[in-house]
Amino acid sequence: MPKQSAGILLHRMRHGVVEVLLVHPGGPFWARRDAGAWSIPKGEYTGGEAPLDAAVREFREETGAEVDPALAVPLGSVTQRGGKVVTAWAVSGDFDVASLVGNLAEVEWPRGSGVLRSFPEVDRAEWFGPDEARRKINAAQAEFVDRLVESLRKET
Repeated sequence: MPKQSAGILLHRMRHGVVEVLLVHPGGPFWARRDAGAWSIPKGEYTGGEAPLDAAVREFREETGAEVDPALAVPLGSVTQRGGKVVTAWAVSGDFDVASLVGNLAEVEWPRGSGVLRSFPEVDRAEWFGPDEARRKINAAQAEFVDRLVESLRKET
Protein backbone atom coordinates (compact mmCIF):
# COMPACT_ATOMS: atom_id res chain seq x y z
CA MET A 1 0.00 0.00 0.00
CA PRO A 2 1.41 3.45 -0.87
CA LYS A 3 2.28 5.93 1.85
CA GLN A 4 -0.54 8.34 2.66
CA SER A 5 -0.31 11.98 3.70
CA ALA A 6 -2.95 14.54 4.60
CA GLY A 7 -2.68 18.30 4.61
CA ILE A 8 -4.34 21.69 4.73
CA LEU A 9 -4.26 24.31 1.97
CA LEU A 10 -4.81 27.52 3.92
CA HIS A 11 -6.07 30.35 1.74
CA ARG A 12 -7.04 34.00 2.05
CA MET A 13 -8.17 36.87 -0.19
CA ARG A 14 -5.83 39.86 -0.63
CA HIS A 15 -6.84 42.75 -2.91
CA GLY A 16 -9.39 40.52 -4.63
CA VAL A 17 -6.89 37.74 -5.37
CA VAL A 18 -6.69 34.38 -3.63
CA GLU A 19 -3.41 33.53 -1.91
CA VAL A 20 -2.36 30.12 -0.61
CA LEU A 21 0.05 29.27 2.18
CA LEU A 22 2.90 26.95 1.22
CA VAL A 23 5.79 25.65 3.31
CA HIS A 24 9.37 24.91 2.31
CA PRO A 25 11.04 21.78 3.71
CA GLY A 26 14.00 22.35 6.01
CA GLY A 27 17.38 20.69 6.07
CA PRO A 28 20.43 20.77 3.83
CA PHE A 29 18.94 18.65 1.04
CA TRP A 30 16.28 21.31 0.38
CA ALA A 31 18.34 24.42 1.18
CA ARG A 32 18.97 25.44 -2.44
CA ARG A 33 15.81 24.03 -3.97
CA ASP A 34 12.86 26.25 -4.74
CA ALA A 35 10.64 25.52 -7.76
CA GLY A 36 8.79 22.26 -7.12
CA ALA A 37 10.09 21.97 -3.55
CA TRP A 38 7.29 23.76 -1.68
CA SER A 39 4.26 21.91 -0.31
CA ILE A 40 1.04 22.30 1.58
CA PRO A 41 1.59 21.63 5.31
CA LYS A 42 1.05 17.87 5.38
CA GLY A 43 2.28 14.62 6.82
CA GLU A 44 1.88 10.89 6.84
CA TYR A 45 -0.77 9.04 8.77
CA THR A 46 -1.70 5.43 9.38
CA GLY A 47 -5.00 3.61 9.09
CA GLY A 48 -5.78 4.30 12.75
CA GLU A 49 -6.03 8.07 12.27
CA ALA A 50 -8.72 9.90 10.31
CA PRO A 51 -7.13 11.79 7.38
CA LEU A 52 -8.67 15.14 8.38
CA ASP A 53 -7.42 14.71 11.95
CA ALA A 54 -3.94 14.01 10.56
CA ALA A 55 -4.13 17.09 8.31
CA VAL A 56 -5.04 19.34 11.24
CA ARG A 57 -2.31 17.79 13.41
CA GLU A 58 0.32 18.18 10.69
CA PHE A 59 -0.67 21.79 10.07
CA ARG A 60 -0.16 22.50 13.78
CA GLU A 61 3.15 20.59 13.90
CA GLU A 62 4.58 22.28 10.82
CA THR A 63 3.40 25.85 11.45
CA GLY A 64 2.58 26.16 15.15
CA ALA A 65 -0.93 27.37 14.23
CA GLU A 66 -4.37 25.85 14.63
CA VAL A 67 -7.09 25.44 12.01
CA ASP A 68 -10.72 24.60 12.64
CA PRO A 69 -11.58 21.25 11.02
CA ALA A 70 -15.22 22.37 10.83
CA LEU A 71 -14.14 24.87 8.14
CA ALA A 72 -12.32 22.28 6.03
CA VAL A 73 -13.50 21.81 2.44
CA PRO A 74 -12.31 18.57 0.77
CA LEU A 75 -9.99 18.96 -2.23
CA GLY A 76 -9.60 15.25 -2.90
CA SER A 77 -6.37 13.33 -3.38
CA VAL A 78 -3.41 13.31 -5.74
CA THR A 79 -0.63 10.79 -6.26
CA GLN A 80 2.89 12.19 -6.22
CA ARG A 81 5.65 10.90 -8.49
CA GLY A 82 7.05 8.58 -5.80
CA GLY A 83 3.61 6.99 -5.30
CA LYS A 84 2.60 8.78 -2.09
CA VAL A 85 -1.11 9.65 -2.01
CA VAL A 86 -1.81 13.11 -0.58
CA THR A 87 -5.31 14.11 0.52
CA ALA A 88 -6.03 17.77 1.19
CA TRP A 89 -8.62 20.15 2.56
CA ALA A 90 -8.94 23.88 1.95
CA VAL A 91 -9.41 26.15 4.95
CA SER A 92 -9.96 29.89 4.74
CA GLY A 93 -7.82 31.76 7.24
CA ASP A 94 -4.76 33.86 7.84
CA PHE A 95 -1.29 33.13 9.15
CA ASP A 96 1.61 35.42 9.96
CA VAL A 97 4.57 33.70 8.30
CA ALA A 98 6.93 35.40 10.77
CA SER A 99 5.29 33.35 13.55
CA LEU A 100 6.24 29.99 11.99
CA VAL A 101 7.20 27.47 14.66
CA GLY A 102 7.54 23.86 13.58
CA ASN A 103 8.92 20.50 14.58
CA LEU A 104 12.45 19.26 14.23
CA ALA A 105 13.17 16.13 12.19
CA GLU A 106 16.17 13.85 12.52
CA VAL A 107 17.95 13.22 9.23
CA GLU A 108 21.09 11.31 8.38
CA TRP A 109 23.49 14.02 7.22
CA PRO A 110 25.67 13.85 5.30
CA ARG A 111 23.87 11.01 3.55
CA GLY A 112 25.47 7.66 4.19
CA SER A 113 27.46 8.97 7.17
CA GLY A 114 25.39 7.28 9.86
CA VAL A 115 25.22 10.63 11.69
CA LEU A 116 21.76 11.85 12.65
CA ARG A 117 21.25 15.62 12.86
CA SER A 118 18.15 17.65 13.69
CA PHE A 119 16.76 20.15 11.20
CA PRO A 120 13.49 22.07 11.08
CA GLU A 121 10.86 20.04 9.26
CA VAL A 122 9.79 23.31 7.62
CA ASP A 123 12.20 26.25 7.34
CA ARG A 124 9.80 28.90 6.03
CA ALA A 125 6.24 29.61 4.94
CA GLU A 126 5.00 32.10 2.38
CA TRP A 127 1.79 33.28 0.76
CA PHE A 128 1.58 32.93 -3.03
CA GLY A 129 -0.95 33.78 -5.70
CA PRO A 130 -2.16 30.79 -7.76
CA ASP A 131 0.29 31.20 -10.65
CA GLU A 132 3.36 31.49 -8.43
CA ALA A 133 2.07 28.70 -6.17
CA ARG A 134 1.85 26.34 -9.16
CA ARG A 135 5.53 27.03 -9.94
CA LYS A 136 6.67 26.60 -6.34
CA ILE A 137 4.62 23.59 -5.20
CA ASN A 138 5.33 19.90 -5.76
CA ALA A 139 4.01 19.21 -9.28
CA ALA A 140 1.26 16.79 -8.22
CA GLN A 141 0.04 19.13 -5.46
CA ALA A 142 -0.52 21.95 -7.98
CA GLU A 143 -3.84 20.22 -8.64
CA PHE A 144 -4.97 21.31 -5.16
CA VAL A 145 -4.41 24.96 -6.12
CA ASP A 146 -6.46 24.45 -9.29
CA ARG A 147 -9.26 22.73 -7.37
CA LEU A 148 -9.33 25.52 -4.79
CA VAL A 149 -9.47 28.26 -7.44
CA GLU A 150 -12.27 26.43 -9.26
CA SER A 151 -14.30 25.96 -6.04
CA LEU A 152 -13.91 29.65 -5.16
CA ARG A 153 -14.97 30.62 -8.69
CA LYS A 154 -18.16 28.58 -8.30
CA GLU A 155 -18.96 30.39 -5.02
CA THR A 156 -19.06 33.81 -6.72
